[in-house]
Amino acid sequence: MRKETITFDDFLKVDIRIGTIIEVNDFPKARKPAYQLKIDFGELGIKKSSAQITDLYTKEDLLHRQITAIVNFKPRQIANFMSECLVLGVYNDDDKVVLLQTSTSIKNGEQVS
Repeated sequence: MRKETITFDDFLKVDIRIGTIIEVNDFPKARKPAYQLKIDFGELGIKKSSAQITDLYTKEDLLHRQITAIVNFKPRQIANFMSECLVLGVYNDDDKVVLLQTSTSIKNGEQVS
């Protein structure tokens, strides 16, 4: 399903950055299996995120992995956890989330454009 057309100015409002996962914890209070992540975004600081990525990734797989995330959403309460950014991924053919990431190491906090 294709979404509505947006303007370039709409796109510019979305702040997509590169960050490195520095901590991964189980999130047993989440409705669907998820991890609690702490992500280093360089000069933007450390942000927390709840991510439903347990199907394809172990905690060990995620630690120190660079990811792509939207960092300018309003924080969202998920159970007893405040999620401050949205980690980006794509659903594969098995309906499991595959993380979007760079092909080479990038400085934390760099903006996707």
